[in-house]
Amino acid sequence: MSKTRVLVIEDSLTVRRRLVQALTADPGCEVVGEAEDGARGIALCESLRPDVVTLDLILKKGNGVEVTEHIMAFCPTPIVIVSASFNRGDMIKTYDALRAGALEVIDKPTGDEPDEAWARRFVETVKLAAKIRVITHPRAKLKSNPSLVQPPVPPRVRPPERTPERIPERIPPRTPAMPAPVALAETATSHSLIAIGASTGGPGALVQALRELPETFPLPVLLVIHIGQPFGRAFADWLDGMVPLPVVEARHGDLLPLPGAGRIVMAPPERHLVVRAGRLWLDDGPERHSCKPSVDVLFESVATEIGRTAIGCLLTGMGKDGALGLLAMKRAGSTTLVQDESTSVVFGMPREAIRLGAASRILPIGDFGRTLLALGRPVRGGNV
Repeated sequence: MSKTRVLVIEDSLTVRRRLVQALTADPGCEVVGEAEDGARGIALCESLRPDVVTLDLILKKGNGVEVTEHIMAFCPTPIVIVSASFNRGDMIKTYDALRAGALEVIDKPTGDEPDEAWARRFVETVKLAAKIRVITHPRAKLKSNPSLVQPPVPPRVRPPERTPERIPERIPPRTPAMPAPVALAETATSHSLIAIGASTGGPGALVQALRELPETFPLPVLLVIHIGQPFGRAFADWLDGMVPLPVVEARHGDLLPLPGAGRIVMAPPERHLVVRAGRLWLDDGPERHSCKPSVDVLFESVATEIGRTAIGCLLTGMGKDGALGLLAMKRAGSTTLVQDESTSVVFGMPREAIRLGAASRILPIGDFGRTLLALGRPVRGGNV
């Protein structure tokens, strides 16, 4: 059985030795190269063609985001980001690298957990990433033609914080799916809510899918993405700067946003997001498919509470989380959209949903924005 060939790019000699030690202690791994700066790392990646790269974000001669962009454009290779999770600046760069095509992120060893536990988690992440067949991300090539690069999202004026109300701790029992809303004005839509699930490759896919939705887009979006602690806590802020719609973390007991006030509400790390009785609830229940938050938990609650006026979107990701939930949404009459294989970084979750017959439509990620715009378009008069 062949070993997993790893290239380690890390500017700190101490950390680099620690990474190499953890990898060489595993009989299934082989470190084929080491680099302390970005330029050397790119050269070694192009000459050695490793199975996977571990990459620091703060480097000499090029930062980790630039290295990721170059590798994914010119010699696509699975990349695992090894980052300092306590540094907010590193976290933001981590999301930029994930958007550019890096697959996973793991925090650098800090001594907060047993050394053996960190090493085991690190090696498992590297070996898993090496099995993924990555797709080309041409951002580095596009930079040579500025007209092809999307402009930054303009800054947004944030509304003032509302005074929180007293909310019960327990999630209320399930209720039947709500009927379709009645159009009281020409601005009503035939849909009331979008629920999105994503995992590996999700940051880039979400930006591509949601960037076309203007700040005036009328439908609220509920989002579950598999980014755990400690990196998940700043993801909403990062995504907020990438897309026109405001992005916030869900709070236990918040009112479910109504159509007409588009925003993206994200499940926080380590809590399931549930829709029930017109509110959003954060559930501390067990993992589903080793995931918390779970896409299935959100989708199943949307199927029960919202039904046919909901839109479900399942994007790139490893495993099968979200497939059964999307099937429940389709059976409840929801419109269900699944990302296609050619544009998925990992065609695991989408493939499982398609296999179950949960997809109303299968789309490349570039078509999600215009499709959601069309589904959220106002209809005129009568019942919708």
